[in-house]
Amino acid sequence: MSTQDTFISHLIELRQRLMRALVAMLVLFVGLFIWPGSGPIYDLLAQPLMQALPEGAKMIATGVITPFLVPMKVTALVAFMIALPYVLYQAWAFVAPGLYEHEKKLALPIVVAGTVLFLIGVAFCYFFVFGTVFRFINNFAPKSITPAPDIEAYFSFVITMFLAFGVTFEIPIVVIILVRAGVVSVQKLKDARPYFIVGAFVVAAIVTPPDVLSQFMLALPMCLLYEAGLFFARFVGKRAEGASDYKPLSEEEMEREMDRADR
Repeated sequence: MSTQDTFISHLIELRQRLMRALVAMLVLFVGLFIWPGSGPIYDLLAQPLMQALPEGAKMIATGVITPFLVPMKVTALVAFMIALPYVLYQAWAFVAPGLYEHEKKLALPIVVAGTVLFLIGVAFCYFFVFGTVFRFINNFAPKSITPAPDIEAYFSFVITMFLAFGVTFEIPIVVIILVRAGVVSVQKLKDARPYFIVGAFVVAAIVTPPDVLSQFMLALPMCLLYEAGLFFARFVGKRAEGASDYKPLSEEEMEREMDRADR
């Protein structure tokens, strides 16, 4: 098989994997739209804010189609998060044939752990951070005003916070990859701990609302997860250092791997 044919076959497989992921998300989106519906899903997303607002307060929609469009966006977001394991599996199935066995043993746990950590970060934001931050802000609001948040602004805020906490919870994975790849040692990462702490608070101040509580609730997990990454990276680093007896693949093994990748 020529190089051009191999490239075209890879493009065809990539298109097939992408179509499968998109179809899965579309099926979930349609199913969620039918039941329980985009309205109840948005109400569930807005529940932490509504519980913190004064009794009788409601959210508002300033756009003409906003009451329809924003719940649809929320439904699409939920469908993507539910389909995320399958989407990542399609990505894994595409790149796995091109990996050696020792690379597969490391890559698959990283993909699974990264997915789980991202979802944990989103859940931590929704169940713990939102309620605490909204109550804190509402307690400081003047009693002479009636809060009426806009649903589109709230959705943008939720997306930003979900991404911030989801990516934050990937810190141990990043640390492990850097150590495993030999980019940096565990000792150097330990020496950089003060700079990371300062950077964590700077990042938290940028991506979170301008209140101390939400900044602290993002910066503190970042620091703790950095320490967790250092802890697990010690074992990864030891295994990498002890892998000096690794032998390159023979020519026959290389040909078998290339044939398998072409297929």
